[in-house]
Amino acid sequence: MYSNTTSDEFYMQRCLQLAQLGAGNVSPNPMVGSVLVHNQHIIGEGYHEQYGKHHAEVNCINSVSDINKHLISQSTMYVSLEPCAHFGKTPPCADLIIKHKIPKVVVGCRDPFKEVNGKGLEKLINEGIEVTVGILQKECKHINKRFFTFHTMQRPYIILKWAETANHFIGSNTNERLLISGASTNRLVHKWRREEESILVGTNTASLDNPSLNNRYWNEKQPIRMVIDNQLKLSINLKLFNKRQETIVFNQILNKEEENLKYYQLDRNEELLPQLMRACYELNIQSILVEGGRKTLQLFIDSNLWDEARVITNTNLTIADGISSPTLINAKIVDSTLLGEDRIIKYEKINI
Repeated sequence: MYSNTTSDEFYMQRCLQLAQLGAGNVSPNPMVGSVLVHNQHIIGEGYHEQYGKHHAEVNCINSVSDINKHLISQSTMYVSLEPCAHFGKTPPCADLIIKHKIPKVVVGCRDPFKEVNGKGLEKLINEGIEVTVGILQKECKHINKRFFTFHTMQRPYIILKWAETANHFIGSNTNERLLISGASTNRLVHKWRREEESILVGTNTASLDNPSLNNRYWNEKQPIRMVIDNQLKLSINLKLFNKRQETIVFNQILNKEEENLKYYQLDRNEELLPQLMRACYELNIQSILVEGGRKTLQLFIDSNLWDEARVITNTNLTIADGISSPTLINAKIVDSTLLGEDRIIKYEKINI
């Protein structure tokens, strides 16, 4: 079968396009896309659509029309992530590839999950299947940056988010809430909430703003609400405690669990953030959108514990005085977009 790097990259790019269709629906699993190619023609394609349901390889093979099914055993399968080799919610995809006698598999990158990591590739190679690994590897890792961060660094992928005035204030000096971003941007923020597993705020933000921390515009998927309340000072009448979605209260007083409400006790003698990271790893929470106030945001920045920052600036709003914005360090701009009066700048942390 004819194959070269250029055509491999072409089909792997299609795998990536398909994989991204699963965004927000497959976590804690990774997003994966797959195509089946015979003589430079795609005869099947699929992606992991929903957590707990068929993986990309299964959907790809199932998509092949009856008239082309006899070609499966003469085709090359492209898949953006190493086929799994273990029984999880579904059977191993490596076994499915072997069953269908697919002679060649091209993989974007290895799976860092300890139950897979090289085992799927090894199983295929041991069956005499030709395996190529590393096509568009950087891009394949990037779309699953949350999954890779979680499994290689044993912590969630962390996104900082705040809105600020044109003169860099995130709030006023009064208890009155300052509305900064516009309606279109607020809708976008809810989309961000849907894409992440959890949202985190501190005690002051929870108390003063009384946020719902939910997704109100993009289907029904809701993030896990997390709040840092060391001394359990927050009123149980806050929206955070309405039990309409899963909520975790990190504190130094007690461990307790109710329906959709968990009190997770931290050690007062240890640093906060390392404990928080261990807790999220234990709870299988792969990403956090930090929407706290300046104190909470700056704590993550100063601890060098963040991956992305999304800063919304209302270009037409200024106030005389107020709460200053957090100060990013070791950051580079990767995207800048104007949405109405709001400038949305995305940063990535520079690893030094």
